Amino acid sequence: QVQLVESGGGLVQPGGSLRLSCAASGFIFDNYYMNWYRQAPGKQRELVAGISSGGSTNYADSVKGRFTISRDNAKNTVYLQMNTLKPEDTAVYYCNAVRLPQHYWGQGTQVTVSS
Repeated sequence: QVQLVESGGGLVQPGGSLRLSCAASGFIFDNYYMNWYRQAPGKQRELVAGISSGGSTNYADSVKGRFTISRDNAKNTVYLQMNTLKPEDTAVYYCNAVRLPQHYWGQGTQVTVSS
């Protein structure tokens, strides 16, 4: 059974940091491209960052220089380090695993940036 379990969300003040984790199981993690998406209320889900098995990364322009995606293939886990958080980063963050045509999604973790 495929599972992607996100953790690490919460409430943080503007300028603060959070580290999200996504633990994967039920598929061969090394073979999958891993992404973090987010969805704010009333908005479409958007891609935040992605990382290949070999460690190549890509980022949305809105988070470049503030967020860092990484993965530990030995632990079947992908991370999203989020620094200098802004209120507009408030959203539910989802972990996504892709190896076309397969897509797997986690249940999401809430990140709220507010003073």
